[in-house]
Order: sequence, then C-alpha cells, then structure tokens
Amino acid sequence: MADRRRGVPTESTIRDWDDADPSGQTYRRVLFVDSDLTEVDNRGGVFEECTFRGVRFNASTHTDAAFVNCTFVRCSLFDTTFTRCKMVGSFFDDCTYNLLKVIGGDWSFTALTGADLKGTDFSGAKFREAELAGIRAAKASLRDLDLSGASLQRADLTGADLRGSDLSTLDPLTVTLRDARIDMTQAMVVAASLGLDVRP
Repeated sequence: MADRRRGVPTESTIRDWDDADPSGQTYRRVLFVDSDLTEVDNRGGVFEECTFRGVRFNASTHTDAAFVNCTFVRCSLFDTTFTRCKMVGSFFDDCTYNLLKVIGGDWSFTALTGADLKGTDFSGAKFREAELAGIRAAKASLRDLDLSGASLQRADLTGADLRGSDLSTLDPLTVTLRDARIDMTQAMVVAASLGLDVRP
C-alpha cells in the first residue's frame, strides 16, 4: 500500500506489537498500525520509509536510533525522548507531542507543519530546511537548534526560549515572537531582518 501524503509504499504490516524491542533491529517499509510502544527503550533501532498510524510512543526512549523518511500519522508522543536520533525526511501529521524531549540528532528536512509543540523541549538538534510553518510552540524550549533554511512562516513562538538557535531565515513579520527569549547575537539578526541599521 502507499501513504497518500508522501507516496511511500509499505511492504508489510505489524499490528498490536506487544513486547516490542526494536533495539539493534532494522525495519524497512513496514506499516505499524495501532501498536503500543509505551515505555519502550529503543537503542539503535533503524526504521527506513516506515509508516506509523495511531502508534503510542508514550514515555518511550529512543537513543542513537534512526527514523529516516518515515511517516507518523495520529501518533501519541507523550513524554517521548529522542536522543541523538536521525529523523531526516520524516513527516508528522495530526500527532500529539505533550512533554516531548529531543536531545541532539538530525531532524533535517522533516515536516512538522502546524504541529502543537507547546511546552516541548528541543536542544542541540539540526532542523536544516525543515518544514515548521504554522507550528504552535508557545513556551517551548528550542535551544541551540540549527534552523538554517527552515520554514517558520506563521509560527507561534510566544514565550519560547530560542537562545543559541539559528534565526537567519526567521521573518519576524510573519512569526509571533512575543515574550520569546533570545540572546544578543540573535537580537541583531532579527533587527537586521527588519531592515534596521544595527551599530555598536
């Protein structure tokens, strides 16, 4: 079957994946449906072009794992932690992210369009050319992120902690930045993008 949004075909299906332990395993073009990965400790598992529909990742941890060109639809990522994971090219649709924590890793070319990331915690990860338009990240911690080339139009970053992140492609006229925390270098970047003449 093929995913309508991304056109990625899947070749096998796993349902009700009880006692799952993907650590050290490789899965390619697998469709996971309504599986429960709650509290799973995934170390080094690799998923390539897989689709996750209605999967519960609640309180799970993923360390040095890879989800490359994967699709996540209506998944629950409550209190999920991704540490140094490779998420390149993955697509997220209608998922929930409460208490999500991301530490390092490569999320370049991912699509999180319109995602509700309120209160989430991202640090030290790459989001190069990621699709982040319309994200709702009020009071989120988005520290030291490589956002070069990322799309942030209509993003709500109210009260977010953005310190150390690359804001070179951020257009302050299309993004809500009220009460957001930035450092002095970022302040100069934002001012320059507004056409201000910044001088010492």
